[in-house]
Amino acid sequence: MNMRRTIIAGNWKMNLTAAEAVAFVEEFKPLVADSTEVEIVVCPVFTALDAAVKAAAGSNIKIGAQNIHWEESGAFTGEISAAMLKETGVEYVIIGHSERRQYFGETDETVNKRLKAALAAGLVPMVCVGEVLAERESGKTESVLSTQLQCGLNGIPADEMEKIVIAYEPVWAIGTGKTATPEMAEETHAYIRKTLADLFDRDTADKVRIQYGGSMKPANSAELIAQPDIDGGLVGGAALKPDSFSELIKNAIK
Repeated sequence: MNMRRTIIAGNWKMNLTAAEAVAFVEEFKPLVADSTEVEIVVCPVFTALDAAVKAAAGSNIKIGAQNIHWEESGAFTGEISAAMLKETGVEYVIIGHSERRQYFGETDETVNKRLKAALAAGLVPMVCVGEVLAERESGKTESVLSTQLQCGLNGIPADEMEKIVIAYEPVWAIGTGKTATPEMAEETHAYIRKTLADLFDRDTADKVRIQYGGSMKPANSAELIAQPDIDGGLVGGAALKPDSFSELIKNAIK
């Protein structure tokens, strides 16, 4: 029986100012106040983290960041350290999102370094993996995921894995309106769990939560979350409005 707690996180990307984040959280809180069986996370931009943490205080909404640097300080213009994130009160952080890989040169190696920094600081990392359309169409999905997991989790002990969330992003399904069918998504999630079992052991793999990050919406969240190896969602566009995000969450846990 799957005892993993469902985790649904909203990745706001480069949207919503601090004031808009506060307005969102205030409107969102009563809509999800009864959804206590699911872990709810919202990930605003860096400049809105402090305000969002304060607005969410005392509620069942957790706040996460969208990136983290592996060094404690130094000449890394535009980056932010684990200690800086902790000071704002965030509890989660997205690592290695496909957009970070595509536009900002992140690699499996830098994902690994960021992951270790997040774990050392006591943050919950949501580590993104996934293939682009050309890789899927040429039958390379499994080899791409295997490499990303092996390199991204290099040097992580088995007893730390339970603290890590893996987010599977079929890159071809992000913001394109294309969605993997629930069966396609489940097949890939099951492969990720099998790979984790090969890297660690079956017991460890069974404890790791794997989110689906490919255009999850209110209309498909229930069917996706019902799959045995899909433990939640990393949600983009549908997480930018309190009503659609709360509907997605409620549908997912019906």
